[in-house]
Amino acid sequence: MPRPTAGSLSALLRRCAALGALSPGMQLHARALVGGCLPDATLDTDLVLLYCRCGALHGARQVFDGMPSPSMHAYNILLAASPPGAALELLARLLAAGHRLDRYAVPAALRACAELRDAVFGAALHGFAVRLGLFPNVVVSGALLDMYAKAGLLDDAVRVFDEMPKRDAVVWNCMVTGYARAGRAAEAMDLFRRGQFEAVNMANDLRAMPNMLNVCAKEGELMKGREIHGRMVRCLAFDSDIAVGNALVDMYAKCGHADTARAVFAGMKDKSVVSWSTLISCYGVHGMGEEALRIYEEMVSRGVKPNCITFTSILSSCSHSGLVSDGQRIFEAMNKVHGVEPTADHYACMVDLLGRAGAIEEAVGFIRKMPMEPGASLWGALLSACAMHNNVDVGEIAAYRLFELEEDNVSNYVTLCGIYDAVGRSDCVAGLRSRMRELGMVKTPGCSWVDVKGRAHAFYQGSIPRYMRRQMLWVLDQLLEDMGASESEDEYLSFY
Repeated sequence: MPRPTAGSLSALLRRCAALGALSPGMQLHARALVGGCLPDATLDTDLVLLYCRCGALHGARQVFDGMPSPSMHAYNILLAASPPGAALELLARLLAAGHRLDRYAVPAALRACAELRDAVFGAALHGFAVRLGLFPNVVVSGALLDMYAKAGLLDDAVRVFDEMPKRDAVVWNCMVTGYARAGRAAEAMDLFRRGQFEAVNMANDLRAMPNMLNVCAKEGELMKGREIHGRMVRCLAFDSDIAVGNALVDMYAKCGHADTARAVFAGMKDKSVVSWSTLISCYGVHGMGEEALRIYEEMVSRGVKPNCITFTSILSSCSHSGLVSDGQRIFEAMNKVHGVEPTADHYACMVDLLGRAGAIEEAVGFIRKMPMEPGASLWGALLSACAMHNNVDVGEIAAYRLFELEEDNVSNYVTLCGIYDAVGRSDCVAGLRSRMRELGMVKTPGCSWVDVKGRAHAFYQGSIPRYMRRQMLWVLDQLLEDMGASESEDEYLSFY
């Protein structure tokens, strides 16, 4: 058998790397060692490429550390594949070795900064990129924009975006996603619309869609969500994208359209466990516990394995609908049948389930049997149940635990005040309110809003005078009469 040359082994290693064939590549590595072909700069670099492409970072690092003088190409390959902390350490080694940053090293380092939310080092790399003349490169400037956006520095991200000489669909989507994650729905939508006309291929690019739909869901922007849905229907791609389909189901559910959410779910070609969990949650928040249970049973019958999020959704659905026995049955099956260990969130759901049903003492017993220390979410669920059923004794225990765990949360004080007030213990109410004043706590008033002709009108608790409320209810009554409703004005006025 002829002795292999470094050139022939390099060619074979590159083919293995392209195919992700780790085992044949390791055999070639062994032949290179036995054949005396190593160390060789090109062969070593191809071995680093092979191990990185196959996800064997330990092997890649061993080869790299054994190289007498790693090339810039080897540094770039390992930089792109390394986790954030290791990537920045490798960058320092690269600079110490006298190498100059190039258009491959800078984006890899910026991605590490973005994952670590290290805007300070990212800004230093920004300076390097400008001085080295790398900023006009769309990959470099796009990585800069992404780093600033993920660090929450949207003004800096916008500045980079505006200064870019060239923008591709990836850059537009990154900027839209940055606005969306920051909850700036109007700016995200405006930029999204601009990108449909100015960016090449963005009209058919779905990467920004889930974040846009999440903003619409959070803000209750049904019309904007429908607009995005319409754009995706026209591009004929959304029904095969699971992430977009899940975001659509969630958006319609949170905007109050459970039937539309189900229709989108039914139209999805592929469904993941997240898809099923999202639909279960949709029915749960609408108080349709029986339907949520039906979807859960259908999911299990189709062989989809539920995860911890699924169980949080279904237990919460049972809680909101008062399905105590069903919730208990599912909780018992979590570990025994599906192999999912209950977390603190699942225990909090069970406490909420029992508490809402009035079984306060049973909920307390359930807490005592927990294998972990109760957290704020669990005590919060118990306090809410006590407020619902005016249970002062247990409510005080839950509230004072929360005062320790959440020192600045004024809602816990207000809830306990409500319990005292409901049972006529005005002295306790006065004492607790005095304590709140000493701590400088102020309750933010409740707020609702309605969108009329593109303008949001906010209504705060206590901001509408009594006489105006009577007038508003009279107008509502007239509208209901015109619509064929039978409710009378007195039924509404009796609340005031």
